[in-house]
Amino acid sequence: MTTLEIIDAGTVPYAEALEWQRQLADDRIAGRLDHDVLVLLEHPPVITMGRNSHAANLLQRDGGGIEIHEVERGGDITFHGPGQLVGYPILDLTHYKQDLHWYLRTLEQALIDALALLDIPAQRNPGFTGVWTRERKIASIGIHVKQWVSWHGFALNVTTDLSQFDRIVPCGIQGVEMTSVEREKGEGRKEKGEGRGEKLWDESVDAVVRGFESAFGVDPSPEGAARRGHESLRTRVVAEPGL
Repeated sequence: MTTLEIIDAGTVPYAEALEWQRQLADDRIAGRLDHDVLVLLEHPPVITMGRNSHAANLLQRDGGGIEIHEVERGGDITFHGPGQLVGYPILDLTHYKQDLHWYLRTLEQALIDALALLDIPAQRNPGFTGVWTRERKIASIGIHVKQWVSWHGFALNVTTDLSQFDRIVPCGIQGVEMTSVEREKGEGRKEKGEGRGEKLWDESVDAVVRGFESAFGVDPSPEGAARRGHESLRTRVVAEPGL
């Protein structure tokens, strides 16, 4: 079974996280990193535009101090912000299957399995990438692969402010309705008790880790993969030779 290191990075600015995952991917390609990594984090509000994005899908450019980044991942435009669980898998696909279609479908399956653990029925939407529940989109996926090593990844709405998606045409899909774990479980902000959001977040993180374990056949156990914050990630990456 392949070892997957899980890194809980907390809240990280998008540009900083992008540089981290590029460094990790370069290390994995060069052999300086001998195992796969899944970075889990939140971003401050940001809009990202993939290499297949269309400018017309950015409906509101100004307001709220939201950054906009054009990046190398596939897909169109999306929003990241507080309450959204973002995952960046740095995987050497030569140890799994050298097939991008397989990788995308397996990412979807990991999230479908995770949502099942949260008692949310989820499925694919034929013709689109991502995960839906009750005809609403709950998770977006956009990847980049170089020499069969992946970066970028997925965004699962947990307690996300869904009104922020009004700034864009999410993933370039006209008429799509976005949803969240919080909404699907009927736990709106006014209804939940103190600490409920944090509990729901922790449950979602654990479910995603277990989803990856089942879908990819990896071992994310503490024996093989420590969970660490983003400051220790910075220390480890900077200390790697050749950077």
